[in-house]
Amino acid sequence: MPVATPVRLRGAYAPVLTPFNPDLSVDTARFIEHCRWLTRQGAGLAIFGTNSEAASVSLDERIALTEAVVEAGIDPATLMPGTGLCALPETVRLTAHAVSLGAPGVLVLPPYYFKSPGEDGLFAYYSEIIERVGDARLALYLYHIPQMSQVPITASLVERLLKRYPDTIAGLKDSSGDWDNTRTMIERFASHPQGFSVFPASESALSRALPIGGAGCISATNNVNPARVRALIDRLEADEATRAAPETAALQAGVDTVRAIFQRLPMIPAMKATLANARDAQSWRVVRPPLQAFDDHAAHDLDTQLKGVGFTVAPLAL
Repeated sequence: MPVATPVRLRGAYAPVLTPFNPDLSVDTARFIEHCRWLTRQGAGLAIFGTNSEAASVSLDERIALTEAVVEAGIDPATLMPGTGLCALPETVRLTAHAVSLGAPGVLVLPPYYFKSPGEDGLFAYYSEIIERVGDARLALYLYHIPQMSQVPITASLVERLLKRYPDTIAGLKDSSGDWDNTRTMIERFASHPQGFSVFPASESALSRALPIGGAGCISATNNVNPARVRALIDRLEADEATRAAPETAALQAGVDTVRAIFQRLPMIPAMKATLANARDAQSWRVVRPPLQAFDDHAAHDLDTQLKGVGFTVAPLAL
């Protein structure tokens, strides 16, 4: 009997912003509210990504928030939690927990902070995660963000991991900002027999990535603009006439314009200030140190820029 090809994730994912109360504790209710809104807008939930302030959220907080999302009735099939930490036991614990709750994929950073661990060290790190979790349901997505982690995920490492764990190594998020690297990953691995999803980290790459086999995007600005990005992906995955239509190019240009505004700024405080304004909830501005929240002037200037290009955040209730 032939073995079924594993399901690989596709689409628009948001590294979900983590809201905090004024005392810096996690605002669980607002987190769930934002997750619900994102899923209604067509986005998946890459909770505890870089723009989730994941490095500032504790292991216990991540576990509690993931459980709260599922207990709130949000479909665990929408989840792609970030589970990569420096300490291998903590990565294993987070990963196994996400799988146990039904997450169809986890996004795993390499062990950042370590200087040039080498390909053999990284292969051992990912191998240990897979072996220790020991669950056939595990689908592991590699997270390449060398400008932050200082530890690149190379094509040769991907090749080795796919050869050893073809059912488990499911894809890669490329946050390098290097289109040549993204294209190389798509061209080398997207046609793997077991499937391999390559996600650029910006919606600005969608019109280049999807036609050659890209899987969508895991983008910070999906936190504020998810429906338009989802609509662009749908058009790019439709028939040739739809892909080539002027409306598709216009939609790409529109999401590029919004992305460019946020990308010129500290993105986490900027997106939080935008949600604070859109939802009349000033606690959305709160970030955990060492990040700093936008002051009134910066928030007003950002709001003026967004209004100038005709952008508004969709309301919570539709």
